[in-house]
Amino acid sequence: MKQTVIKELSTNEIRVKLTEETGLYSKMKLNHSVSPIENPMKLRLSRRTIARLNTELHARMAAEQSNQA
Repeated sequence: MKQTVIKELSTNEIRVKLTEETGLYSKMKLNHSVSPIENPMKLRLSRRTIARLNTELHARMAAEQSNQA
């Protein structure tokens, strides 16, 4: 998922996507440890998507906190 797409999502949608991606990543990682998956690059892409979602979520939380203060 690209950063431009993530920025268009609402905060609640980002939280939902984050839980979905985290669950998907943990399942893929477990499946890969048992038997190698066909495309191991999917693990990297999923991990990077999770990082992008976390980054955007934390940036929005920081912006909210600075607006409240």
